[in-house]
Amino acid sequence: MNDNYEYYYNNVPGKGLCRNNLIYTSLMRKDKKEFVQWYYNDTKYHQGHNQVVDPHLMNEKWNREVKYLTMFHELCPQYTPYIKYIDEKEKKIFFEVDGPDFWELAGCDKNNFSKVVPDWQEQIIEIQKSLIECGFYKYSQHPSSYFVDKNNKLRTFNFFFVYENNESKTTIKAHLSHISEERQQKLKPLLEKFNLEVDKLYDHATLSKLCWYSFANDYPEGFLQEILKIYD
Repeated sequence: MNDNYEYYYNNVPGKGLCRNNLIYTSLMRKDKKEFVQWYYNDTKYHQGHNQVVDPHLMNEKWNREVKYLTMFHELCPQYTPYIKYIDEKEKKIFFEVDGPDFWELAGCDKNNFSKVVPDWQEQIIEIQKSLIECGFYKYSQHPSSYFVDKNNKLRTFNFFFVYENNESKTTIKAHLSHISEERQQKLKPLLEKFNLEVDKLYDHATLSKLCWYSFANDYPEGFLQEILKIYD
């Protein structure tokens, strides 16, 4: 790893430094002006808790990231971080950023979101509407999947969990191996509540809503009901 970069973590209250992403390795230039998605299982960063160890699956996630990030960036450049460079050989994407991610800026505390970006709810809803209008369903909805630019506008990334609306239906089981154990535990009662089965095929709108329900505790109360309206 270049000496100008360091591992990027989120400092979560009560937990300390936590991996910013569980699939790729997150790097940040030391001046906090460049973020790197490195699709590589760096053992020092992941400390043996890598969610994706299958190289074929990692490659599939990399391909989705590049494909849908660049497509959405071309269609709606105002909603993604500026892409400086994509290194296909090293499987690295370099973004120009204006500091840490949205969640980190809020102290990893949902009650601070409005202190960082007062109209964050409206911005996320607008971004998600635009994704759907472009024919994309994005499952990675954690608040750490946004950066804040110098104009206080949210920019979304983490497109490795994006599916097109014309793609074949998929199962919940197909994704369980590469989501965190904590997220899996949150899914279990939701599957019972909505009478969903892990082996059954579902469309991407249905699974997108399930993802939002699994992230409900990561956002202030009331936001979930508003964001789910865009899928009606």
